[in-house]
Amino acid sequence: MNPQFPIDGSDDTGPRPPGEPMVCVPRHQAVEAFLGREKYAETLYHASYKSARYWCDKEASAHGLSGMAVLEHYLRRLSRRGWGRFSVIEADAASGTADIRLDYSAFILAQAEACGAKTCFTFAGWFAGMMDWISENTGRPVKTLCCETQCGAEGHDHCIFAVRPQAPH
Repeated sequence: MNPQFPIDGSDDTGPRPPGEPMVCVPRHQAVEAFLGREKYAETLYHASYKSARYWCDKEASAHGLSGMAVLEHYLRRLSRRGWGRFSVIEADAASGTADIRLDYSAFILAQAEACGAKTCFTFAGWFAGMMDWISENTGRPVKTLCCETQCGAEGHDHCIFAVRPQAPH
């Protein structure tokens, strides 16, 4: 489905349709309120993990990308869509590790003040799915997990997500 209004944006500001924000944070907040934070976070993690893997596969194919270029492309696209400004602190596909910084999170900007709890967990599944896809497609499959280790909602000036290999079972 194509957007019903023009979308323009930059790497710094993300998209800004005329007179409307791009990300519908109140919808996320309503679903979280209905399901509860823990159930919502778990459900969202699995769905966004699958979504990221699908997206990486399609975008890598469409743009001739591989390896860590897929990570950079993914974060640039998330940033342009208005979720915040994402950047890589460090990442290594071979080991399945990444630290990702998020400035200006849409979830934090939607709050009037710091709430003392991590609120940007929505992104964790995306980053694990992306790193798993990258590691598989570079010939060194690693199954990862991602968690938000620092959140602006806790009073920090930015969020940090850590992607790490899962412990063997």
